Amino acid sequence: MEHDLVIRNGLLVDGTGSPARPGLSIAIDGDIITAIGADVGAGRREIDATGMLVTPGFVDIHTHYDGQATWDAELEPSTPHGVTTLMMGNCGVGFAPAKPDEHDFLIDLMEGVEDIPGAALSEGISWDWETFPDYLDALDRREYVADIGAMIAHGPVRVYVMGQRGADNEAATSDDIAQMAAIVGEAVDAGAFGFSTSRTIGHRAMSGEPVPGTFAAEDELFSIGRAMARSGKGVFEVAPAGLAGEDLVAPKKEIDWICRLADDIGRPVTWLMLQNLVEPDEWKELMERSQAAQDAGHQVIPQVAGRPFGILIGLSTKHRFKDMPSFGPLLNMSFAEQAEAMGDADLKARLIEESKASMHILRETQPMAAQVVDGFDRQYLLGDPVDYEPTPDRAITALAAANGVEPIEEFYEQLRQRNGKALLMMPFLGYAHGNGDALYEMLTHPAAVLGLADGGAHANFICDASTPTWMLTHWARDRTRGPKIPLESVVKKMTADTAALFGLTDRGVLEVGKRADINVIDHEHLQLREPRLVNDLPAGGTRLLQAAEGYVATIVGGVITREHDEFTGARPGRLIRS
Repeated sequence: MEHDLVIRNGLLVDGTGSPARPGLSIAIDGDIITAIGADVGAGRREIDATGMLVTPGFVDIHTHYDGQATWDAELEPSTPHGVTTLMMGNCGVGFAPAKPDEHDFLIDLMEGVEDIPGAALSEGISWDWETFPDYLDALDRREYVADIGAMIAHGPVRVYVMGQRGADNEAATSDDIAQMAAIVGEAVDAGAFGFSTSRTIGHRAMSGEPVPGTFAAEDELFSIGRAMARSGKGVFEVAPAGLAGEDLVAPKKEIDWICRLADDIGRPVTWLMLQNLVEPDEWKELMERSQAAQDAGHQVIPQVAGRPFGILIGLSTKHRFKDMPSFGPLLNMSFAEQAEAMGDADLKARLIEESKASMHILRETQPMAAQVVDGFDRQYLLGDPVDYEPTPDRAITALAAANGVEPIEEFYEQLRQRNGKALLMMPFLGYAHGNGDALYEMLTHPAAVLGLADGGAHANFICDASTPTWMLTHWARDRTRGPKIPLESVVKKMTADTAALFGLTDRGVLEVGKRADINVIDHEHLQLREPRLVNDLPAGGTRLLQAAEGYVATIVGGVITREHDEFTGARPGRLIRS
């Protein structure tokens, strides 16, 4: 008997953390792995994986495709990086439940928090739902290149129940809380994978107002958590107060109630943890608190990033000259044409002078913003292939010193490189000491889970959805500034560990009987390219995409969805329910 598909003679890294096993083959029938061994028989279709890495499909637990999934089957930018299952509904923002007169508010909220173009959301979302079960049913009618799951978010729940009072972050009454708890319980019963809330002041709607639920009291949070837990399933996700170092007292208070909540509801509570610039070693104490809670039997799970979080600066994204009067005539040009025009010495002198004058005003009115714009010591060349752990000599200040020019002039010239496609990386979180050592410690800590890739979000400033490829290239293969992470551990962090957090017991490892979500990767030659701006969203909205080279095949439920870094057109992915 022939199998539907055989992946032959690969290096199996099975997701369990066990040592890699060379020369093994995998047989697939339907959507299930049916045999693993040196000789599994013939297949009607075969993939020669000689010299290739074979892994489970990657499970990305932190994305924001809540709107995009209603119109887009390909789910870029995540799926080109081996992601076969993704979870959305994070950070307290989403689109269900929603009354008809709340649509615009929820779009403004998502645009403000996650930098997803509001015009694209307005044109792309069909809104053929009101309740969260209706939303899941709407997603269930669609086909995708990967499986998707969803959590219910605090923001829309609060507004649905409380109206303007909820949007304004007024205190909830006991009746409000009972209604919110009932909605969350109904959502989890219908298949939501949990509940998310945001408490960081940095998450704001386009109006500047904090996300609904930012200041929610414990009775509101605990009642919702208990409603989720009554189903015996679900994850409670928190973007905590003080996440970016804006409040040095808040993180310790947050971990206190998070630990008590996990104890109270008996369900996993995962919270976002990043190294900040204000107190760069604070994360160590918070990690220890989480580990102590785990040792006591409570599921308090820090969610950490695979690389620094910040923004990308370039002609194609945002830069300090873009709003200057003399740059106006260049705005309708292509980026290559802008780069060429900026070679004019007179224009260069005017733009630099205008920018300096603008900075003088900004320092007086918005000193924190001025530090970001003028922070040339923390603006690094990204390169192509990219480097998210840049050395000090790649900073604008170091390059300027080497070339004997002012930093602003060096910055100007770097924007023009590679026909205007060059990008600079400015990390805000996770790079306080100018290296990846803190990230390494977080990633290798037994208490933590890998997340924060933010697929679908921050569309015009970052493209961290490519984190799986960065994990495989940098952390497992290329790092020179400190220790690497064993390949087997890297794969486990992106498969078995993330699947287990959300109770996805049918995937995340290569075992007979498990779902056939698999990657075949030319690991030796795997490369992560520089992000590029495209305008393929509804209403002509723009976003950054980031290509990888080296994914020989990505298989979802036994079907090849990508081959040699290109989509095949197959869409076997579906909504999954908890």
